[in-house]
Amino acid sequence: MSGRIPRITDPKAIPVIEVDDHLPPAPATALEPQALRQRFGNPPTWTPEIPGDGQRFQLDREPAAAAVLIPLVMRDDGLHVLLTRRTDHLRDHAGQISFPGGRSEDHDGSAQATALRETEEEVGLHRRHVEVIGTLPIYRTVTSYVVTPVVALVQPDFTLALDSFEVAEAFEVPLQFLMTPAHHRRHAFEMLGQPRRFLSMPWVGQDPAGLPREYFIWGATAAMLRNLYGFLCAR
Repeated sequence: MSGRIPRITDPKAIPVIEVDDHLPPAPATALEPQALRQRFGNPPTWTPEIPGDGQRFQLDREPAAAAVLIPLVMRDDGLHVLLTRRTDHLRDHAGQISFPGGRSEDHDGSAQATALRETEEEVGLHRRHVEVIGTLPIYRTVTSYVVTPVVALVQPDFTLALDSFEVAEAFEVPLQFLMTPAHHRRHAFEMLGQPRRFLSMPWVGQDPAGLPREYFIWGATAAMLRNLYGFLCAR
């Protein structure tokens, strides 16, 4: 296939075929900053559950290197994941919940440099607040990006400044919630004659006005979070 694959405009409407409530949550002790430093400093032998679906469709776009930051904010009640909601007019992944990040530039020199630069540009989180502790295996998106997830601990004394062209909103979700498979839902459907599946992790939080809102975390973001869960639980 050339060009672009059809966009999934309403992922909530795609049937849920399974909820992973049979799997245990990541232990609370594994979600503490020092435990995470030790895990990434001495990682287990492990294969990611979801490497991505970037080779499922043949597009006329060359694969592009990219990186995202998985920012783990050290709050008093535990670690929280900083996420963004992308603006609706963007070419790729418009309106979706994402990690801050983007395409690598020649001058970056590393995935870590890309993730830090893009995070600073998108949400104004300065790297002086960020302690990179490691990376997860690359994730290949259906839009031809080869993404390196960079994991970092973040000091909470920051003030964000969102790039309004790319980012509609930034919010936080407790890491414990995301590392609990009872909140992981599996969706299945068919696209262009091929079966496709994705995970979702809906989170009910507060919007900028303080009103309740469901943030539908799905697709590549949910997949990378699921891979983080597998990494933290690997023996």
